[in-house]
Amino acid sequence: MFNRRTLAVVKRELRTRLLSKSFILMTTLIPVFLFGVIAVQTFIYKYEGDEKAVLHVISESEEIISDLKSAFEESDYVKSGSIKVSFNASGRELIMDYVNSIKKDLLDDKITGIVFIPKDALKDKKLEYYSKNPNNNSLFNKIRETINKVLMDEYFAGRQLSNEEILFAKKNVDFSGFRVSKEDKVEEEGVGNQIVSFLFTFLLYFSLIFIGTIIMRAVVEEKNNKIVEVLLSSLDAKELMTGKILGMSIMGVIQMTIWLLPVIVLISSTWFMLPPEFTLTISLGHVGYLLINFFIGLVTYLGLFAAVGAMFDNDQDAQSGVWPIMILIMIPFFISIAMQSNPENQIAKITSMVPFFSLIVMPARMTIIDVPAWQFILSFAVNIATMLLIFPIAGKIYRVGILRTGKKPSLGEIIMWLKYKY
Repeated sequence: MFNRRTLAVVKRELRTRLLSKSFILMTTLIPVFLFGVIAVQTFIYKYEGDEKAVLHVISESEEIISDLKSAFEESDYVKSGSIKVSFNASGRELIMDYVNSIKKDLLDDKITGIVFIPKDALKDKKLEYYSKNPNNNSLFNKIRETINKVLMDEYFAGRQLSNEEILFAKKNVDFSGFRVSKEDKVEEEGVGNQIVSFLFTFLLYFSLIFIGTIIMRAVVEEKNNKIVEVLLSSLDAKELMTGKILGMSIMGVIQMTIWLLPVIVLISSTWFMLPPEFTLTISLGHVGYLLINFFIGLVTYLGLFAAVGAMFDNDQDAQSGVWPIMILIMIPFFISIAMQSNPENQIAKITSMVPFFSLIVMPARMTIIDVPAWQFILSFAVNIATMLLIFPIAGKIYRVGILRTGKKPSLGEIIMWLKYKY
């Protein structure tokens, strides 16, 4: 399969791709795009949209209302005018009458919501919120601390506790995580590893889809322009497909290495000192595993993308046929993002050693926790086995489909292609 003719195709692909404007632009712009996505995500996350909220706070207790009024007036969001609060004492039996009396203002956004604090809140801290938007968590997060402070003060009033004891009772617990590994040194865990895990996940996801789409469209274009017929006069279909996939895979690894250069510099030198909360505990071995794993993933997935390109005569049909492959990339991407909160959950652990899924999940998981060696070996073996199984199957589909034109093939026809003897 790999010979002088295949090597010539590899060289042609590398020469064409590495010197192309698209490669240069994507290699330089993706880091900018990534930081842009993070910036936009941060902005959206911090943007709360309740700058002009108007709240009516009602309680059954006059004393609570008085304390709430003083506490709210001292809060930054009331002083800045971002939230306006009015107070009223009323019993539970009248709350629905009050809601109905200002229902029009609630629906017209003149009033954001009504917070009702019953007497039982001093026992269970359960409040009621009436609004057109009853799930306004950004608003809840702003006012929760103020209301909780008043309820705590009221609850501890007359219990002969010092201010220090009351402050201690109000304070939430704060966890500092320390990584325990086989090494003697135990270090406090920062957020650096989680950031790198997200970076690995995003780059793997984006690259597999982007490079896969490129090779699929290239195959469709060559098929439509009859270029493939000229190429197949000098070499067979397996050699052509192997050369194209290896060339694109090498290009992808080069591109990924360039993208990871900042990470490589951070972990291999002392030129830059990260703040304690951003410390990294990964090594060059992790990056090396990622690149090798990425190469295996490219060979596996590009074979499938090339096979899909060979099945169809135009981009539109090819895009509809590529969805099963896209799902195989998207599901592990979502698993990798979701496991940031607990990389040892069973779904993350199992999928990091499952065909296709492990190509994305394992590199993300290994940056957050110390993965046992046997899981690394099993994951690597599964990836190699998947590649060796998928590549010949994709080759059979490519060999028949690349010279076939006309109507879209059915599933039964594709299965028949796999049964052909060569």
